[in-house]
Amino acid sequence: MLRALVERGEGVVTRRAVVEVVPEWVLWDACRGGWLLRVLPGVYVDAALARGERGSSAEERSRRLSPAPAGLSGAAARDPLDAPAFLRLEPLTRRRAALAYADGRAALSCLTALDVWGLRRQPAGEPVHLDAPRGSGLRPRPHLAVHHRQGFVMGPPQVVSRSGVPVVRLEQALVDAWPLLPAVHRPAPVIRAVNDRLTTPQRVFAALKTVPKLAARAELRTLLDRLDAGCRSPLEIWGHDRVFTGPGMPPFQRQTRIVVGGRTMYLDVWAERERVDFELDGASTHADPRQREIDLRRDALLATAGILVVRFAHRRLVHEVDEVRREVLAILATRRPGP
Repeated sequence: MLRALVERGEGVVTRRAVVEVVPEWVLWDACRGGWLLRVLPGVYVDAALARGERGSSAEERSRRLSPAPAGLSGAAARDPLDAPAFLRLEPLTRRRAALAYADGRAALSCLTALDVWGLRRQPAGEPVHLDAPRGSGLRPRPHLAVHHRQGFVMGPPQVVSRSGVPVVRLEQALVDAWPLLPAVHRPAPVIRAVNDRLTTPQRVFAALKTVPKLAARAELRTLLDRLDAGCRSPLEIWGHDRVFTGPGMPPFQRQTRIVVGGRTMYLDVWAERERVDFELDGASTHADPRQREIDLRRDALLATAGILVVRFAHRRLVHEVDEVRREVLAILATRRPGP
């Protein structure tokens, strides 16, 4: 019966669920025998799911477990937490264990939520993050961060189900995770979320307004402004800030959709009056000869519609800013219609 419970929970079971169907001593026997590990208070997992446990003998696994106390009543609360076992779990099992510990009182959040949303893979060493209402009684544990939020409700719109687990809405996860990431890695999840059309800059900004004291808030607001202007990559943001703004520059359109010959294309930096498309070629993508051939065919098709395509390589945009600016202004001057 105990094994059936563990299988039903995909390797995770709680003490509460166990004692509803079998005596508690069955649970302790499973721990002494080494096939169950206690990873959080009242939460146990199949030892085969913990890295380093597979292949160990029952006796070796048993030696790593704390002995059960003499009395069964309240035993789980008195057992020391086996934090290393929780850390050795695979990410999906670790999240299931954390949610089992929360028992419906919390949702995956912050960096863990970004992983669930498919925007950033969470490294094994980072803690699982949970958001819970104030007064929920949930306590943080080693490798488990619990954020108590005033006014937090375990339901829409604050919490949604994704991949079968409760997770905070995307915009809140992006805002809350922002100060937890190294500065160089902060923009990527936000940019990807907007590019994949999972959200919009306006919706993320609305979530940002609810956290007025967020660390590095100004940087996130600037990024959202650039995304709202149409920038869709760090290179486009660089170009927006340092090349395609300032004296003499027209009001460019960014990521403009255009259809030529039945093909839909998006123009990086579009000067509509002059009919010039400035393409910003990344350092890696456009080094591929196949991509180069695709670009040439695209540029030729745009030429049939009277559109001049000018490409700037990553190296020039970053290291020859003044020269690129002069070239842009000169090209635009030759393309402007006469009086």
